[in-house]
Amino acid sequence: MDRLSNTVRPYAWGSTTAIPALLGVAPTGEPQAEMWMGAHPGAPSRITRTGPDATSGTTPPTAEQPLTDVIATDPVRELGPATVEKFGPRLPFLLKLLAAGAPLSLQVHPDLAQAQQGYADEERRSVPIDAAHRTYKDANHKPELICALTPFDGLCGFRRPIEAAEAMEALGVDSLKPYADLLRAHPEEAALREVLTAILTADPVEMAETVTAAAAAAERLGGAYAPYARIAHHFPGDAGVIAAMLLNYVQLQPGEALFLGAGVPHAYLDGLGVEIMANSDNVLRCGLTPKHIDVPELLRIVRFEATDPGVLRPEASPSGEELYETPVDEFRLSRFDLSPGAAPVDLTAATPQILLCTAGAPKAGELGLVPGESVFVPSGEKAEVSGTGTLFRATVVA
Repeated sequence: MDRLSNTVRPYAWGSTTAIPALLGVAPTGEPQAEMWMGAHPGAPSRITRTGPDATSGTTPPTAEQPLTDVIATDPVRELGPATVEKFGPRLPFLLKLLAAGAPLSLQVHPDLAQAQQGYADEERRSVPIDAAHRTYKDANHKPELICALTPFDGLCGFRRPIEAAEAMEALGVDSLKPYADLLRAHPEEAALREVLTAILTADPVEMAETVTAAAAAAERLGGAYAPYARIAHHFPGDAGVIAAMLLNYVQLQPGEALFLGAGVPHAYLDGLGVEIMANSDNVLRCGLTPKHIDVPELLRIVRFEATDPGVLRPEASPSGEELYETPVDEFRLSRFDLSPGAAPVDLTAATPQILLCTAGAPKAGELGLVPGESVFVPSGEKAEVSGTGTLFRATVVA
């Protein structure tokens, strides 16, 4: 197995302290939002492979190289034949440490057919892949799972229209009343669609005034309204503040998780977590961002149905593996809490794996790990973990 050297992305919404605290290093003073582990071309992990006789000193280690290049050289060896047959010659998932110090954009992801159609359309129209108004960066879907390492706040899925109407009415802002009336007047799907459309297409000046008044009211009321005041503090005048009131507010405790499927609007607000997703960049934004918002395409992708956020808790197996069940095959996330004196656990599998330490000082094979360190385990390679601490295991269903 190979120890990974990973990139930390400094997005503006990132916490300045959460990832450094986990890694046991001093903060830089700059936001540190995500640490990427995997083979995404935007920031692939790097490894240093050694030759067969490196331990004797006769063969020096090779130079550090991107995991993307290692996999491309021999995908069947690294990923296993079943994974390559099912997903193609690339690692199907991306694992991250995500540290939100401010709200992320309110967003939604397409399903596989929608992604393929949207990508093909933009390719046909020769929209540059790096254009600010480009929506589809690839032809893949992007289901994802976030597992909290600290208390973690987020928005996930539409709540019942009547609940959203009551929340808006309680703020006592006259310009919110038409939205509340629409939420009460129509069947669920039509109500949610009509109100989100109205919010995203409203006059920007009038919407900014509505957001300012709503934020002030939320600040006065506090309690369940405090999250909207915090969101507005980071995004004054943004229509996404009002759109956020249509969604379920969720607070995860450490070890709890959320699965975000296609068409489900969501936003992470605050906290540190382990995130895993299909290896895709496709994001359609609804607000809380200065980036491009493609309203017609967004409205085509969003699933206008009220949902329970569905907080996940891991299911334990006799081996001690605690699995977070999801309905996708591109990734499989589980956790091991290793106890002193316990027998080593054999994780050898025919699929590729990334093991991430988040607590303690466990060992992966002969490699000692500390929080924030990770290893890549190629398909079929011996993978035994031992010692004391917490390890997350990322792999695929092939």
